[in-house]
Amino acid sequence: MKNPKAFVLVPAAACALILAGCSSSGDTAADATATAAAPTAPQESAAPTCPSEPAPADAPVQWQLDGVTGSVSVTGQTDTTAPAITVDAPFSVDRTQVETLEPGDGPKVTGQSTVLVCYVGVDGRDGSVFDSAYQRGRPEAFPASGVVPGFQQALVGQTVGSSVAVVIPPADGYPQGTPDGAIKAGDSIVFALKIVAAR
Repeated sequence: MKNPKAFVLVPAAACALILAGCSSSGDTAADATATAAAPTAPQESAAPTCPSEPAPADAPVQWQLDGVTGSVSVTGQTDTTAPAITVDAPFSVDRTQVETLEPGDGPKVTGQSTVLVCYVGVDGRDGSVFDSAYQRGRPEAFPASGVVPGFQQALVGQTVGSSVAVVIPPADGYPQGTPDGAIKAGDSIVFALKIVAAR
């Protein structure tokens, strides 16, 4: 598995700080002292996770799209399963297209938001997964403005809790490919994601 920050996100140290800022649970000494002084205080909620179980083979397709070449089918995340992306490769598009698979009812994501997101990214060239928070079992935190333009279009304007799919041409993704060669120049990419939180 490649380092996700090399593809979409910000450097690991910054992510760790942002994730701590987004998390609903704090581990500061003041929090620990307050909890010890007030034993009847409610327990803090557990850190968010991404489901890692694969979608069942018979899960209904929520979005199907024919590209300039090939096609893609996407099934979104459920409470217990990760999304599924099936690619008829090589899949390519000439413009970013976003599909809301299931709208959330939380706050709206803006270009200034820091978001917590479960996501999987697939290369349209061969259908391979190049990055997956679902495989790691935990969402990633990053500024909505700190990702490739196509991924940013999938975030901004959506609401927290939304499941989203996006297809991204090279111009809005990695026009020159990635330094490690995992995504090559000219590759279109596909993401399925769920927005867990925003601030």
